[in-house]
Amino acid sequence: MTYYWIAQSIGGLAFLVGITMFFNRNERGFKYQLSGYSAIMSIHFFMMGANAASMSVLLSAIRTLTSIWWRSVWVMMIFIALTFTLATIKIQHPIEILPVGGTIASTWAMFRTHGLKMRSIMWCSTVCWVTHNIWIGSIGGSLIESSFLVMNGFNIIRFYRMQKRGIDPFAVESKAVKAKELEEAQKNK
Repeated sequence: MTYYWIAQSIGGLAFLVGITMFFNRNERGFKYQLSGYSAIMSIHFFMMGANAASMSVLLSAIRTLTSIWWRSVWVMMIFIALTFTLATIKIQHPIEILPVGGTIASTWAMFRTHGLKMRSIMWCSTVCWVTHNIWIGSIGGSLIESSFLVMNGFNIIRFYRMQKRGIDPFAVESKAVKAKELEEAQKNK
């Protein structure tokens, strides 16, 4: 097996890990699995020679784990600065700006938004990643990000329609986020 196909196989493994995370209903479990998926994709991109994407997705893995415990603006700014600095120096082609921009946008969304707004920003970030993955020829990366694009897109439409009917699909999540933000605010006093 050649190096190229080993890299593609790792991308396929990431696809399996990524696609199964949608079955996880627990937000913390979902974030752990998303971090694992991101770490595997970092190896895949490194092997494909996409160093900016590799750095971006590695920082995404660490960011996702961190966002389980902290939603602080300062933590968010550290990850945005790290992504901007460490990933941008690895850019070799203009299209490699897309995963860096997508990572920065999703970092902001993960720390500062929730519900439909977070999912919409994540969808836009996914568009950046799909475009990049098709460009570099990542089979597993293109499949998983395209799947994310379709599944998240359908869910955004479904949740939007629920909200129009007066149903808040994020009621439980919103209460948990607000309680966590209040707890952090009290700790910082």
